Amino acid sequence: MIHTLAIAGYRSLRDVVVPLGRLTIVSGPNGSGKSSLYRAIRLLADVAQGRVVASLAAEGGLNSTLWAGPEQLSRAMREGAVPVQGTVRKGPVGLKLGFASDDYGYAIDLGLPIPGHSAFDRDPDIKVEAVWAGAQLRRANTLAERRGPHVEITGSDGKRRTAVQGIAGYDSMMTHAADPRGAPELLEVRERMRGWRFYDHIRTDRDAPARRPHVGTRTVALAADGSDLAAAIQTIREIGDHVALHAAIADAFPGAEVEVRADGLFALSMRQTGLLRPLDIAELSDGTLRYIALAAALLTPRPPALLVLNEPETSLHPDLLAPLARLIAAASERAQIIVVSHAAPLIAALVSARDAVALELTKPFGETEITADRPAWSWPSR
Repeated sequence: MIHTLAIAGYRSLRDVVVPLGRLTIVSGPNGSGKSSLYRAIRLLADVAQGRVVASLAAEGGLNSTLWAGPEQLSRAMREGAVPVQGTVRKGPVGLKLGFASDDYGYAIDLGLPIPGHSAFDRDPDIKVEAVWAGAQLRRANTLAERRGPHVEITGSDGKRRTAVQGIAGYDSMMTHAADPRGAPELLEVRERMRGWRFYDHIRTDRDAPARRPHVGTRTVALAADGSDLAAAIQTIREIGDHVALHAAIADAFPGAEVEVRADGLFALSMRQTGLLRPLDIAELSDGTLRYIALAAALLTPRPPALLVLNEPETSLHPDLLAPLARLIAAASERAQIIVVSHAAPLIAALVSARDAVALELTKPFGETEITADRPAWSWPSR
């Protein structure tokens, strides 16, 4: 389980280190930094997929995603005695992302490239990466370290050796140095990160992929856009917890039951009390369809190490928030879950769950602050 998340220099997240629980609820007013926190976790996952540079480019490049305020906000600035203004910079410009779990930690530092050397000089360079054992980075527990173009691995004998030389600034050691024999810990961390799942506003409009019949295969993880919803539901019914699925649907829609038609193409329908025929998926409301999709995501037969839901309450009637909270709380017994939400009833229900951690975000002076004790954390130095 991940117990610490660290972000520095990303949008309004100038320097945050937050604790995570088995179930973590992130809340706060509009503009407080919830979406930035969510996107920062996605960027971490993109590192393991080799897509972090492309993802930052899609956001407008590193310059547009960096913290736009001064390097430090002094007490006088916060008290209004002096205006918020730039100061003499002491550290390098960069975007830092990292996490620590029960057994391993990882951090990456992305900085500005040397201008004029390439037409792609808006792409960030990966300056430093580190994987370590335990809760906090120290030299003695470093398992793999990348500085500039060189990657060093600590072997089972405790000695460091060069694993890769000349790695490009846009390539991560996670994708170019992980090796089952020479760097098994690096490979383990990478595969965990690749398994993280994100669900962000699953489409439910008239033309949504989830509303179309599709070719079905066994689906142990619902696609992010919900396009394989019928196959995911059928997979749960055959090899997953079909009792929990039936209970989750009945909890939200008493007397209702979802059905899957598999006659070449897979299609979903819903049988409801009082109706003579099941409702086709095209007839279901946006909220009903989204709840079914969330149930499919949360009741996956193969839970990931981390599952992140961004504003799952979208389009849901208030009466569905309590069933959704019960569904999320039950799913957190099998997978670590982060929920980003601004729905007060959902937040209140989730906070009361066992081992839940609540993070409330505020944004004074343009900087996101989080109401939680800051865990110990050390960044790898350039």
